[in-house]
Amino acid sequence: METTFRKSMAWLHTWAGVVIGSVLFAIFWMGSLSVFDREIDRWMMPGTRLAPVTAAAPVRLDGAISEQARRLTKGSSQWFIRLPSERVPMVELGWRDEGSKRVERRYLHPQTGALLEQTDTLAGSGFIFPFHYRLHIKWLDLGYWLVGLAGMAMLLLIVSGVIIHRKIFADFFLFRPKKRLQRASLDLHNLTGVLALPFHFATALSGIVILFTIYWPSAYHAAYAQAKAPQQAFSAEGFGQYRRPKANTPGQPLASLDAMLAKAEQQWQGGRASFVRVWHPGDANSYVELRRGYADRVTMNLDQLYLDAATGTVLRSFEAAPVMTVQRFISGLHFIQFDHWTLRWLYFLAGLSGCVLIATGSLFWLEGRRASHAKKGLAGVRVVEALTVTSVPGIIMATLVFFAVNRLLPADASLAGWSRGEVEVWAFYLAWLTTLAHAALRGRAAWREQAWAVALLALLAVLLNWVSTGDHLAHTLGRGLWAVAGMDLLLLAMAGLAFVTARHLTRKALSAARAPAAAAELPAALKNRNTTSHA
Repeated sequence: METTFRKSMAWLHTWAGVVIGSVLFAIFWMGSLSVFDREIDRWMMPGTRLAPVTAAAPVRLDGAISEQARRLTKGSSQWFIRLPSERVPMVELGWRDEGSKRVERRYLHPQTGALLEQTDTLAGSGFIFPFHYRLHIKWLDLGYWLVGLAGMAMLLLIVSGVIIHRKIFADFFLFRPKKRLQRASLDLHNLTGVLALPFHFATALSGIVILFTIYWPSAYHAAYAQAKAPQQAFSAEGFGQYRRPKANTPGQPLASLDAMLAKAEQQWQGGRASFVRVWHPGDANSYVELRRGYADRVTMNLDQLYLDAATGTVLRSFEAAPVMTVQRFISGLHFIQFDHWTLRWLYFLAGLSGCVLIATGSLFWLEGRRASHAKKGLAGVRVVEALTVTSVPGIIMATLVFFAVNRLLPADASLAGWSRGEVEVWAFYLAWLTTLAHAALRGRAAWREQAWAVALLALLAVLLNWVSTGDHLAHTLGRGLWAVAGMDLLLLAMAGLAFVTARHLTRKALSAARAPAAAAELPAALKNRNTTSHA
């Protein structure tokens, strides 16, 4: 503890940011992109670039779509359909392959049921979004725990930051970009911290609440201690999980799925299903699971309906209890799956402000200790700077490489036994590792060099999309493909911002390089002047 409470909070704020800042930036960066994960999917999967679904052309599951499902999922113990929405214009068909135990997916045209061109990629919803909440580290749920630790650190940083700033509201109106880097970084750090303070606090807290079953397993172990399987009992009561065992005898054909959807809509008073799953297809105990969509509300409701597959008789109807409804409301605030484009853009900008907040905090620490560490021969600044460069422009570069490789690889590409989607992921991690090596070797110069690389890669991604699909900006706007056009526009905006940043850093580096030469010339000039005067 320091001599005063404020100094103790300053110490906590500083070191919590230094230790966990790199992980926090990665979480905020991927979280910001996840706001538009479905739109990123459309950009990375050209075959799914369809016109948005309208109410005038409702999707019918009976007929072509059901036939495709039966043909493709033959022998599977279950298959599911995600219905199209404003952001996802196609039908997603998925099933569990009994041999590999993997979930296979195909995409169908919502009106004809025809198979769309398949692109093997995890894209935004399969790679970027899971990275945000588990870092793709599955071993012992370590990724979840690291994200939870980062969330707790963010809450500590927010609270301690408010305490140590004496003029927090004055800082909101103070930004001096022409001052020294340390001063300008602190001004921008304060500005982004105060401007989006409620968002940063709410998103960190809600992220922890969403994963409460991982962080607080006693939530179900204590309440369901008498049950043979406490976790399953909790899932059944809290999340509405229902299972009917397989009879292992042939059953009647599947009844009309459209009739089941109509029955669900009537029971939910106008609410529509977004997810349909058929369990044990062809079995006498086959049943259908319907989940209600939540595009029209904040709460990610758990409303479910289970019906007998052959007769359409309701087996179970589930609505969440008040406590779980609160948890799902908090989840909805965090995930923003409801349709509200203004709020979606505000979430995206607020997430990027969190990235700026974390990056400028690290810059302030680096600039404040650069000279003193150099005099003392300490390597702390060099280590933190390499990690900061890797986590700021480095992860942005790796993300752009992920996009560019997606557009470069042929449809049937593979490498050393890896599928096309796995090659894209490896390209991301190899590019990210390369930025770490580059930052360790180049030090301070890595900032401007990686900024130039970001600008070039962002432009390259837009160009590759045009060359590989023919969908340039004017074409996508003309077809009403706002997701693809928006992705290209954001990439161009990123290229412009990175270009301005790189040029500014280059000019500062050149000015700094000229300064020692000018300082060396000054004594010689003074000496010549004195000699001339004496003569």
